[in-house]
Amino acid sequence: MNEIVELNLHDSKVRLRWQNFLKSLDISNFSDKEVEKIDKTLGIYEDNQLVATGSLAGNTLKYVGVCNKGVTQGSRFNTIVNALVNYLFQNKIFHIFVFTKVKYSTSFQHLGFHELARSSEGTFLETGTPGIQDFLAEIPQISNQGQKRISAIVMNANPFTNGHRYLVEQAACESDYVYVFVVSTDLSLFTTVERTSLVKAGTGDLENVSVINGNDYLVSYTTFPAYFLKSTDEEIEYQTTLDAQVFKTQIAPFLNIKKRFVGTEPLSKTTKKYNEVLKRELSPEIQVVEIERLKSKSQNFITATEVRHLIQENRITAIESLVPAPTYQFITDNQEQLSHRIQEGMNINGN
Repeated sequence: MNEIVELNLHDSKVRLRWQNFLKSLDISNFSDKEVEKIDKTLGIYEDNQLVATGSLAGNTLKYVGVCNKGVTQGSRFNTIVNALVNYLFQNKIFHIFVFTKVKYSTSFQHLGFHELARSSEGTFLETGTPGIQDFLAEIPQISNQGQKRISAIVMNANPFTNGHRYLVEQAACESDYVYVFVVSTDLSLFTTVERTSLVKAGTGDLENVSVINGNDYLVSYTTFPAYFLKSTDEEIEYQTTLDAQVFKTQIAPFLNIKKRFVGTEPLSKTTKKYNEVLKRELSPEIQVVEIERLKSKSQNFITATEVRHLIQENRITAIESLVPAPTYQFITDNQEQLSHRIQEGMNINGN
């Protein structure tokens, strides 16, 4: 008899049994980074054997795996996925994502999920509302946009610097209209609301620029689940490929975006790889334009990472030459709160 139960992954014996089951299904990444994001895990037992499992991290399904031996194909899969979806519905969460292996995509589509993008390693699907069409419908457009030169930039802007401003200026000079999508994830020192506000304030004088919250569809590699990949390089490849494909197949055609502007990346291996994947995946429909990164008066590249470290070191006056006036004003007004976030463990490295 099938029995759906909640699995307590804090119990070492339960977690080991869960991991061994998933390993038998070729899912092998159980890093703390991935497992700690899990809010709830369900399992189906038959004769005291785990035969299906699935987990939730926010509104995202992950670690879904089933053994179909001795049962109708798809029955256990449908049961575990429906149980997870119903749990989210009960908690008034009606928009759901899943990142999974390609071979499971059709099974999810049979349950009402819509595929947003795919790579050789995995697929990205959603179900419920508000979906991607709702997101796109809310983005402002200009008159005769289909005949205009439309460009886009995607940035974390943690915080918005003179380097970001320079990139936007270059795109604005070469385009009739520019969308600046701000990554929507609160894993940064500056919150999504703060970062979006600073980008808007720092570009407010550029009449052909529109700043858009990236919502769930322009996602940084830090937020993609990568539990079924075996290495960091695989993670970067998978995450950036799906990100590029969502942009190419869902967002760019709707808005007639023909160029994607990025800054050159001399410092971060991950971001450099991201730019390379963008060039490969977006071509030929969308041209990726690399702009040489802006340098400070001391001839060092201007980076948001440097700004965050200066905040940590309480060297606030050194920031003024690196950021637009609204960003500097925000930092001086909120220095105590930003420092507190760092002291509480907020990561200030990375992008």
